[in-house]
Amino acid sequence: MNDRYDPGYGGDQYELVGYDEYGRPVYRQVPAQQTQQQTYDPYAQQQQQGYGYDPYATTGQQPPAAYDYGTGQQQPAYGSYDPYASGQHQGATASHDPYGQAAVGAGTAQQPRVAEQTAHIPQQAGPADEDVRDRPERDYHTEQFAFVEEPDDNSEDVIDWLKFTENRTERREEARRRARSRIVALVVVLALAAVGGVGYLWYAGKLPGLSSDDSATGTATAAGAQKRDVIVVHLHDTKGGGTATALLVDNTTTKRGTTVLLPNSLALTSDDGTTTTLAKSVEDDGSDGTRDALDTVLGTDIQGTWRLDTPYLQNLVDLIGNIDVDTDTDVPDPAAKKKGAAPLVNQGKAQTLSGKMAVAYATYRAPGEAQDAQLKRFGQVLQGVLRKMSSDPQAATTTVQTLAQILDPSLTDRDLGTFLAGLSDLAKGGDYKTDLLPVQTDGTLSAQAGEGVVKNVLGGTAKSPDKDAAVSVSVQNASGVKDNTEKARVVLLNGGFTFLDGGTPGSAQATSKVTYADAADKADAAEVAKTLGLPEGSVTKGRISAGADVAVVLGQDYEPSSD
Repeated sequence: MNDRYDPGYGGDQYELVGYDEYGRPVYRQVPAQQTQQQTYDPYAQQQQQGYGYDPYATTGQQPPAAYDYGTGQQQPAYGSYDPYASGQHQGATASHDPYGQAAVGAGTAQQPRVAEQTAHIPQQAGPADEDVRDRPERDYHTEQFAFVEEPDDNSEDVIDWLKFTENRTERREEARRRARSRIVALVVVLALAAVGGVGYLWYAGKLPGLSSDDSATGTATAAGAQKRDVIVVHLHDTKGGGTATALLVDNTTTKRGTTVLLPNSLALTSDDGTTTTLAKSVEDDGSDGTRDALDTVLGTDIQGTWRLDTPYLQNLVDLIGNIDVDTDTDVPDPAAKKKGAAPLVNQGKAQTLSGKMAVAYATYRAPGEAQDAQLKRFGQVLQGVLRKMSSDPQAATTTVQTLAQILDPSLTDRDLGTFLAGLSDLAKGGDYKTDLLPVQTDGTLSAQAGEGVVKNVLGGTAKSPDKDAAVSVSVQNASGVKDNTEKARVVLLNGGFTFLDGGTPGSAQATSKVTYADAADKADAAEVAKTLGLPEGSVTKGRISAGADVAVVLGQDYEPSSD
């Protein structure tokens, strides 16, 4: 900073002599002759004498009087103002001490006390003298200026605790964020899995209420739009006689397989337009005529016929390595010569059947049983064969060719092998079932059959022959001669009647009976008795359990005609 204050050219000059209590610089006027003779160097002397120095102490000169701007007069002698001292001025060489102490130069005499003056900066207003005099003296203490914090022994512990708390909070927040992320990811995965599973079930037609196989109220359009491959199987019992018929259905749309069992009493329309039964059609009309008649009644499209005689069934089971069936009854050995011999097939779960045992079980019909019971056993054997069949089309074709059976011209070895391989895959996967076609006692289809099996499984429309076209006759053979059923059937069909198999009762009866329930059917009943060669007294009115117009019980007095 500049030690001198020069208000302008040619004016009085001032020099810095100290600072007042407010920290403002205090100047004094410098005589003109001193200014010319001496150059003031405050920094040099300050280095030698310290903070409170006297530039006139070394010269022996009397310092000029300080100029008082308040009165416009010069003071007799210059003295440093000490507002905190005892109020006395030292000599002219006394230096100003801002902390309230006065330094006395060596060899200086004590000056008389003069009135306290406040030095001012030129052209700068200062506090009034009265304010300075009247202001009370302040008592300052050292501890008031001690701003250095005392060290705290617990500060490090507090910092460590804050860091621990902050880290633990961050870890908890991070754990919560990770948990939320895992939950969101799990929900997304489960949602995608659920959508994918539902989509697959919908595509496979396995959703409850949407699949045509599970819903009896599915629309005809949805059921008819599905693609199915169907073949008919006729099992011929070469030893005991009789046939059993089933439809093998492969629904390629829903990926499901079904065996539909067809009772022999199913009414069909023969080639000449007359009403006949399924059993009679197989015997008389052959494979082509029966296939066409089934298409007409069921409204389906059968691609081929598989005639499976019992010797070929036995070879097939032995060739694939036996089958496992849950048998519902004991089956005696047809070759046993003594009564009480051990049964060929035992009743029980998962019974392993060889070829011979499978044929015996598939064709067995206990005395008094309806034909439906034997038909269900045949269905069990078919499903057991499909489960053991190879799912490879080439291997299945080789198996069919190994049988060396004569197939219907509508079905080749390769077609049958490929078809059976597809059904085998469904049977092994649990997508296969067996249904019995419900047929009424008069051979016509019930409403249940039309809505359930025919519509949903086969995708067709039931259309039974007009029951008024011919009088339906139910025949029950109680004569004790098994062949009498077939002979009576032939005679009735030739006479223009519809034959219904009523089964065989548990015990034989001596006389034959012809029963009608409605008085309007009395004439028809008399005509049936005449056709069978029974006396007129055998015709009576009564209750008919079967749904036929006329019921016949063949007794031991029945003598079939020789023709």
